Amino acid sequence: MREKTLRLIVAFASTHDAMAFEETCLSRGVPGRLIPLPREISAGCGLAWSAPPGEEAAVREALDAAGIREQALRPCLV
Repeated sequence: MREKTLRLIVAFASTHDAMAFEETCLSRGVPGRLIPLPREISAGCGLAWSAPPGEEAAVREALDAAGIREQALRPCLV
């Protein structure tokens, strides 16, 4: 079994928001990737962005740039 690590998780209201956020992050060089929403978070569309915990400022800037409001943004072991 893979060891869990602390990640910053962003949950989205819709799949469209998740895909648009991924595109924004890729174009801005924000590290992370789309993952299935962890069970610990009960919000959103089933997709989440997983980023290193130290990247919260960059993630928030990307959310603002994309015009997306997150359903949840918090650290989580995944």
